[in-house]
Amino acid sequence: MTALPALRTRGAAVGAAYAAQGLGYATIVTALPTIKDRVDIGDDAVSMLLLATCLAAALGSVLADVIAVRAGSRLALASGLAAQAVGLLFVSFTASLPVLIVAIVLYGVGLGAVDASSNMQGSLLQRHHERPVFGRLYAGYTGAAIVATGVTAAVLATGAPAGLTLVIAAVAQIAIAGWGLRAFDPTRAAHEVDDSAASRPSLPRRAIWAVGAIVFAAFVVDSAVASWSTIYLTDGLRADPGVTPLGYGAYLVAMLAARLGTDPLVRRIGRMRLGIAAVVVAVAGAVLVAAAPFVPAAIVGFAAMGVASGALVPIAFSRAGELLPERSDEVIARVNLFNYAGAVAGAVALGLIAAGPSLGPAFLVPAVILAALSPLLRTLRRH
Repeated sequence: MTALPALRTRGAAVGAAYAAQGLGYATIVTALPTIKDRVDIGDDAVSMLLLATCLAAALGSVLADVIAVRAGSRLALASGLAAQAVGLLFVSFTASLPVLIVAIVLYGVGLGAVDASSNMQGSLLQRHHERPVFGRLYAGYTGAAIVATGVTAAVLATGAPAGLTLVIAAVAQIAIAGWGLRAFDPTRAAHEVDDSAASRPSLPRRAIWAVGAIVFAAFVVDSAVASWSTIYLTDGLRADPGVTPLGYGAYLVAMLAARLGTDPLVRRIGRMRLGIAAVVVAVAGAVLVAAAPFVPAAIVGFAAMGVASGALVPIAFSRAGELLPERSDEVIARVNLFNYAGAVAGAVALGLIAAGPSLGPAFLVPAVILAALSPLLRTLRRH
């Protein structure tokens, strides 16, 4: 049994890794306008860079699986953080498009590796604690992302180089990677490298697809709101410039509140009921955005949609870690791939079917996906 002080240190290190992930992602997303101007590229090139990040992240998730099988998720997580940091450092200063592409791909690989391996470590932590922990871990991620947006705004307001925030995020990731090499959980939860496939317990593929579909739906919502809420408020509802960020801001605050409440609610009502409640609230929010083309209604609707991604992602990865504990690293790496499919679908789908005022009804697309996949929420129940 792991001693309590060591368990606390391990929990702090894993929590710091989630926060570093949120810090790095929010920093690079909010620095995109500055990067775009420095490298002198258009919106279409920015879209391609975002797509390349998603594809590289999927590769990073596969790489985390390979490292976890051979050396455990501790090394996968530290390596992913280090790769992200190097990518962020190059992005912080380069004015060369080829260098930027290489840096973004490297960052994306690290992003995917950390997405997968941080959840592997979260699963091990939950196993030791024997109580839900994913809600607070993801709350750390979201809280750090909110802080990063504020820090970037402050840096830009002072006229300091926007690359400074990327350097700060990179230094934080390198520090946590170094700490994590000693503090992350060394336990392996994967098959032996040299065993035979016939001797291993089979991966629960149907359950992986079911939990993965919930992750997919949650990230469709997340990506749709992140990509299009500000554009809808600006072009569709003609909101004042000072008001347009409030849609995504309200979404993030609701997501943070949902994640802070996830662990206590799982203990009280269980994952499945919490998942159903989150879906109902999010669908109602999307209907409000679609049916009431007014700025206050849209902001309230986006906030309600934040409840879905706020609650569904932690409880889905919590369940993924239980499907086959002795191979949970491999299960989580596979479930994590649905993250990027959802991110691409959410960002692309709305832009393909609508623009301007018609973007409002397009937010029904993630609602329909959530509702259609809701029967799979029964998978979240522990048997």
